[in-house]
Amino acid sequence: MSQVKEFNAYRAKMNEKILSQDNKVLKRFFNLDSNAYQGGALPVKTKELLGLIASMVLRCDDCIRYHLGTCFELGVTREEVFEVFAIANLVGGSICIPHTRRAVEYWEALEQEVAG
Repeated sequence: MSQVKEFNAYRAKMNEKILSQDNKVLKRFFNLDSNAYQGGALPVKTKELLGLIASMVLRCDDCIRYHLGTCFELGVTREEVFEVFAIANLVGGSICIPHTRRAVEYWEALEQEVAG
């Protein structure tokens, strides 16, 4: 199974387990997260790019993969994503470099999925 498919399958499986517990606070948090990334004054693409930067600065590889996948689906280009990586490293410092390496690896996996 590819890196992308494995990540998406695991995320879906675990989200289902979490939400199946019917915990009101967790369900509301998941709903808030989903609604925050809907289009509004800022377009969805901009919000996803902001989420990617925040995830890189906060050093959350799962969040980075999620936002990379969504950015890829939204048509973000390789050039755009590398500008995001540059800003994240500028804001977050050198501690973001290992996450940038893994982000590039995941972006390439996304590209390979399309190339087939």
